[in-house]
Parts: sequence; structure tokens; C-alpha cells
Amino acid sequence: LMRVRAARADEIPALLAIFRAAVRTTAAGDYSAEQIDAWSPPHWPPAQCEAWIERVGALHPFVAELDGVLAGYADLQDDGLIDHFYVSPDFARRGVGAALMAQLLACARERGLHTLRSHVSRTAQPFFARFGFEVVAQRRPQVRGVEVPNAEMRLSLGARERA
Repeated sequence: LMRVRAARADEIPALLAIFRAAVRTTAAGDYSAEQIDAWSPPHWPPAQCEAWIERVGALHPFVAELDGVLAGYADLQDDGLIDHFYVSPDFARRGVGAALMAQLLACARERGLHTLRSHVSRTAQPFFARFGFEVVAQRRPQVRGVEVPNAEMRLSLGARERA
């Protein structure tokens, strides 16, 4: 059974494991080892973990639960930015991402948003494209001194979708 709901504060630390697994396993086919290590270093000191947990908690993410297990998470900010969108590789291709995206789109309509945007990894671009997002810019952000390319993708919600 799949369930998408707001994350509880006590669940945010578990999202770090999903983030790390998604980057280090799922994205590893599209980025070099150096890029993966910059994006999600192999060893995180406690202070870095705490800072990540605090930052992601402030995003008020949604979680997808599959049979009672946290399988992925995503957020939608008030300006239409999707900052984080990660699915555990243990639950890949089981509808987790689609359920999270459906939640974000429903939220966007409720909030009357006209546009959604995200900085999307090479790995996730085909997934976002399936929902109508289009690449508007190729980006070359530096993460810990290493270039980790992604794309800015946007989705315009037409009047019909917003109704």
C-alpha cells in the first residue's frame, strides 16, 4: 500500500539515508565517482548530518510510504521550487516517484501556482520530462569544488490544470 503524506519531524533523519542511497546508487550511472563524492560524501561528520537534517526539515517535505516503509520524499516550496525529490533505490520503478509527483502537482494547484521548477539531475530528467517539465537551462553548479551538472526544468500549469 502506497501512502503520501507530510513528513514528521522525527522522520527527517531517515530521509538522509534515502538521499544518500539515491545519489550514491541511482545517480552513479550518470555522474563520475568524483561528482558523486562531492554531492554526497562517503563519510559525513555529525555536524554535517545535523545541518542537512535541519535544512531538509525546513523544506516541509512529503514522504512516500510503501508498505509502511519510507521509500522517497519530495518538497514543494511556496514559489514553485521543488528543492528535493529523491526515491530510495530499494523502491525504484514501483510508482513512488509518480505518487510523490502527483502530490506535488495537487499541492501546486491548491496553492494556485502557475509554474513549477527544479534543478534536476541527469538521472531524473527523463522522469520529470514524463510529467511535462521542460529543460530551460543547463546548469554547471560547483559542489565542494566539483562541477555537478544538472538542468533547470520548468512546468507551466495551464488554467485548466489550476482549476
